[in-house]
Amino acid sequence: MTKSLVIIPTYNEIENIRDIVNEVILLETYFHVLVVDDSSPDGTASEVKKLQEDWPERLHLLEREGKHGLGTAYIAGFHFALDNGYDLIFEMDADFSHNPKDLLSLKAACEGGMDMVIGSRYITGVNVVNWPMGRVLMSYFASWYVRLVTGMPFRDATAGFKCYKRRVLETIDMDHIKFIGYAFQIEMKFLTWKHGFEIKEVPIVFTDRTRGQSKMSSGIFKEAIIGVIQMKIRSWFRKYEPAA
Repeated sequence: MTKSLVIIPTYNEIENIRDIVNEVILLETYFHVLVVDDSSPDGTASEVKKLQEDWPERLHLLEREGKHGLGTAYIAGFHFALDNGYDLIFEMDADFSHNPKDLLSLKAACEGGMDMVIGSRYITGVNVVNWPMGRVLMSYFASWYVRLVTGMPFRDATAGFKCYKRRVLETIDMDHIKFIGYAFQIEMKFLTWKHGFEIKEVPIVFTDRTRGQSKMSSGIFKEAIIGVIQMKIRSWFRKYEPAA
């Protein structure tokens, strides 16, 4: 029996949160959900509390004061997962850009021996729906840029749909993660790779949100572009213990 936790960070996701939570929990008995909400003014946290009446043992809520960024939300969720004995820990968006059914593919690959599994938009071509061409090209070449600078072999280096075995999160020094925006996703892959863990990409179809507003901004994009170089330079002066 594998105990699995799906972490869903939220900020103003009132239009999506009920549906996404129900779909994840109904997928499989062993999926639990942790919503990490950054004081959403639209009442997202209140909606989660109502849902907890339906799923008292399987739906958890972590409320944070203020908006602190995607990376810190996931780190808070990772600590919760480790403290509560979860074996597999997933990252997932609230807006249905990640298909809940694909959680099963990520889970199967981790149970099959992988330490990290990446839900990849680009491993079998470009599998993105409803994005304008400019954003597709920006995302695709951002992954190419990350591979070029870091040496990582992954086709979708910026992906945010992932599964970790707990031993990965026990090894990485999460309190020293530098990035809080989407560069956080790159840094977590880089650290997992540098520690020598087994990593695999599995194909998914990414569908742009139809409800709610995107959280992407120019500041987040700049953090990723500049941060990749900073991350690579720091790695020259750091020793990475091999995975046990």
